[in-house]
Formats: sequence, C-alpha cells, structure tokens
Amino acid sequence: MNIVTILSLLMSSMLIYATPLIFTSIGGTFSERAGVVNVGLEGIMVIGALTGIIFNLEFYDTFGRLTPWIATLVAGFVGLIFSLIHALATINFRADHIVSGTVLNLLAPSLAVFLVKAFYGKGQTDNIQISFGKFDFPLLSQIPILGDIFFKNTTLIGYIAVAFSFLAWYILYKTRFGLRLRSVGEHPQAADTLGINVYLMKYYGVIISGFLGGIGGAVYAQSISVNFAITTILGPGFISLAAMIFGKWNPIGAMLSSLFFGLSQSLAVIGGQLPLLENIPSVYLEIAPYVLTIIILAAFFGQAVAPKADGVNYIKTK
Repeated sequence: MNIVTILSLLMSSMLIYATPLIFTSIGGTFSERAGVVNVGLEGIMVIGALTGIIFNLEFYDTFGRLTPWIATLVAGFVGLIFSLIHALATINFRADHIVSGTVLNLLAPSLAVFLVKAFYGKGQTDNIQISFGKFDFPLLSQIPILGDIFFKNTTLIGYIAVAFSFLAWYILYKTRFGLRLRSVGEHPQAADTLGINVYLMKYYGVIISGFLGGIGGAVYAQSISVNFAITTILGPGFISLAAMIFGKWNPIGAMLSSLFFGLSQSLAVIGGQLPLLENIPSVYLEIAPYVLTIIILAAFFGQAVAPKADGVNYIKTK
C-alpha cells in the first residue's frame, strides 16, 4: 500500500466519522453561546438517528437517491422538537442544565427502543437500502495525487459539514443575531437592558443545537451504522461536547477538533489496513477515542474559557 492510498483511506474515513461530530458540536456551541449548557446532545443524536433511519426505510421508494438527504433534514426538525424539552426545563422552569440534559440522555434511548419495537416488532431496524455512500468530485478528483487523497471516493456530506462550520462562524461573529446570542451568554442582564429578548435568544440557541444534533445523529446512522439499534449512538454526543470545549466554543475550532476525534475513531476501523497499526490489538484502537477525550478534557478544560453566563439561569427581575 503506497502513501497516497494510505492518505486517501485516512482522509475518507476521518471525514465519515467526523461529520456527525461537526454538526453536533457546532449545535452545542450555539446553545452554550446563548448560556444554556446542553449535555443532552447524545440523546438528541439518538432521536435524530432513529428518525433518519425510519424515514429512509419508509420513503426510499418515494424519494430514491434523495432519501438520505431529506431524512437528515426531517431528523433535524425532530431533534429540534426534542430539544424543546431541555429549553422549557432550563429557561422557563430554571432547572439545572446538567440534570435536564441527563434526562434527555436517559429518555431518548428508552423511547427509541420502544418505538422500534412498536413499529418493527424487534430490537433493531432493518438495514437501509441507500446511504450517503462515497462521492467523487467532478474535475477535482482528476487532479494528480491531491485528487486521489481529498476528492475521490470521499463523502460529500463531510465537505458540506466543513463548509457549514465557516458559515456558522460567520453567523455567530459577523451578524446581529450572533452578537445578540453571544451577549446573552456573556451578560444577560446587560443584553436585557438593551432590549434583547434574553429568553427568546436562549430558545434560539437550544433549538439550533437540537436541529444540528438531529442532523448529526441522522448522518451517523445513514453513513456508519446503516440501521438503528440501542448501540447505534453510544458516545458520539459526548465526544461532540469534548470537541466543542477543545474548540473553545468556536464553530471552526469545533470542526477542527471533530476532525481530530473523527480520525481517532476511524483508526479503530481501518487500523488493521495500515502498515504501522496492523499489529496493534483492535481493542486498543477501539478505546482510543474515549481515552483521548478524557485526556484532552483534563488537559484543556481549565484553559478553555466558557461564556460567563453559561449554565446560569436568568431571572429577569434580578
């Protein structure tokens, strides 16, 4: 296996595993920039994965090749609706953000398994007939060496996720909406005195995280697992949180961190095909992403400064 083949395999696999993390970690960034901690991203991804797979299975005959894309958008809206539980609890009822997010993480798998058994009479769904699959960029894939590494046999949704991170950065840092959202997460009292609806902006942050988390779950299910079971989403939501913190609550930073974590996850799958890793027991490669998550959180959590009002319930009268 030559170096170009190795780099092509690494790049393609990294993007496949990083894409769900990119969408979900950016969603978490919007929520926490609005001052609402959302540790329920794992649960939102579960609901998104379930919705994406069910829609794909039921509507493949109707939409054909467009099915995974439409299913992903539908999953995003269902994730948005599911995240309203967290918004209502933390914003209106001023519940502890960690407790509320944990409830989402406990509720989602149980609800998902119940629905799967109710719809299909068994513990998991059938495999979908069409997934996101591999993609060759026209013209770009013909470029010598670079085309083979970056633009051939790759994932289109992965490049969309990378491009979206720059759009999210622009929205957060270069628009009036982004300025208001960030001001609510830093000093809600000051934002309120300027006429900004603090509660509404917090709702925007949470529902954006729900929408993107649902998309992340659907992308994961339709590009990696290709079905839904209780073990389909088992950790990527928490890794997305780590990517968000490692990226310092910045969409581009979250994207770069997600690529790093995506690479570590992909090595567990393709490590046996790589010359330097083929002799390492697969169990070590499988636990590597989670060990890296713990190490990075321990090393960088104190250095990454969260929005000042992150996790603090806002009471208008104070």
